[in-house]
Amino acid sequence: MSSNQTRDVSFLGGRIPPEIESMSKHLKDVDQETFRKILKALVSGIEGNDCRETMRTIAESSLVPEEKLCHIVAGMYRVLTEAIRVPASSLKQEAFREDLRELRLPEDFITDFASVVFGNRRTALEAVASRQDPHLPSLETFRWRVDVTISTSSLARALQPSILMQMKLSDGSLQHFEVPVSKFQELRYNVALILKEMNDLEKRSVLRIQD
Repeated sequence: MSSNQTRDVSFLGGRIPPEIESMSKHLKDVDQETFRKILKALVSGIEGNDCRETMRTIAESSLVPEEKLCHIVAGMYRVLTEAIRVPASSLKQEAFREDLRELRLPEDFITDFASVVFGNRRTALEAVASRQDPHLPSLETFRWRVDVTISTSSLARALQPSILMQMKLSDGSLQHFEVPVSKFQELRYNVALILKEMNDLEKRSVLRIQD
């Protein structure tokens, strides 16, 4: 990791993914023309296009052994997807370049990577990546009301207020649940505690991608 004080964490996180480590070892065997062909095919693939035939043609015309080429393609794909997942406001181009320099990538290759990550197609790539990432349904509406049970087989619950909640999710499903006031207060306290801890973590420079 660089000693540069303007950033503390690589866009790759605290540990370099094995695909990228392997890629950095084999890229020395690749000429820039082949690198650009692979990069163009990967960008097309991330955008949702079928790039298998293009990759097959690259493999057949390349002097690089197929096994090494597989490591290179996997690593390049990981670089692109990891960089695209980081918000553009958090990852600056020079920091991105410095991270790749630390992997000892050729400067021309770094420039080509940067042209994709910070170029005009980034918005489209981000949109596709967000759709492909695993995700749960999001919350669309939330309704609640306080209810008091008057008649019940349990004396402990008689006349005890509870909170009835209804959530409508983005997949159209409705979720209903009931929470005793005491449990709701416990939930409220724990949420406030978590928010405080998140705020404390954000203040620690070690977790900042960059200033």
